[in-house]
Amino acid sequence: MAKNFKDLSEPEILALAISNEETDGRIYADFAARLEDNYPATAQVFEEMEAEEDNHRRQLIDEFRRRFGEHIPLIRREEVKGFITRKPVWLIQTLGIETVRRYAESMELETQRFYERAAARISDTSTRKLLGDLAEAERHHVEIADALEKQHLTREAKADEDRAQRRLFVLQIVQPGLSGLMDGSVSTLAPVFAAAFATRSSHDAFLVGLAASVGAGISMGFAEALSDDGSLTGRGKPLLRGIVCGLMTTAGGIGHSLPYLIPNFRTATALAVFVVAIELLVISWIRNHYMDTPFLRAALQVIVGGVCVFLVGILIGSA
Repeated sequence: MAKNFKDLSEPEILALAISNEETDGRIYADFAARLEDNYPATAQVFEEMEAEEDNHRRQLIDEFRRRFGEHIPLIRREEVKGFITRKPVWLIQTLGIETVRRYAESMELETQRFYERAAARISDTSTRKLLGDLAEAERHHVEIADALEKQHLTREAKADEDRAQRRLFVLQIVQPGLSGLMDGSVSTLAPVFAAAFATRSSHDAFLVGLAASVGAGISMGFAEALSDDGSLTGRGKPLLRGIVCGLMTTAGGIGHSLPYLIPNFRTATALAVFVVAIELLVISWIRNHYMDTPFLRAALQVIVGGVCVFLVGILIGSA
């Protein structure tokens, strides 16, 4: 059963501090290992911060031995009510490098507050001094991190990391999203407009478009998630890619289906055609901005394909 912090004994407080430093050091080591391939300069910063945490842990262990002997009781942060919580690294590994850096800053701030509270609960003068010194060290860790970044993150290294971050964003978010948007926008054109021209009913066209969009979203989401686990390609977690791809596929199809909520068939169709044009231009812009495809070439490729599918749907629906 979890204990309140105010009920912890002095040996338990020191043991908790030791456990906390060990966990934080391992988190920094995990950050360094996960960032090493794409962000080597930032990984070096986290390696040195891990060494700082290890030094704090050794100081706390020495103090514990001096006062209470060799046996350090096992007490973990989750066993103390309201104590610091940390997200597992695997939960935040898909976040950007700046988010990881801010997460590290919040870790230092939380640990500083813990040492300040712990020092107020300790009676031994030397232990209180140690905890106060550690609180001050945590307060200055952000400055230390900034200094380390200036040392390791040269302008060239920062430019390399920015390019790596963009590359990962394209691989893990843009590519599956664009694939879904293209499939949803183009592949659903034929069934939507075929249904519209066959029935001349906005309601029927909307239902077909909704079914086609949601069905395509589910299919594309599963296909993307099952395509590879990302371990070799660097494309990130399959679940995230599947969700992004599925949602964008659905959005691409829903866009030109929503106008058919308008009861008037001609008005709804005219608006749907306008939405299709916007969708194709957005796809062309994304390909130009993230894939470095010349805009005119991207627009030509996407628009020609979209128009062909659009005409097929009208021809079949009018037959």
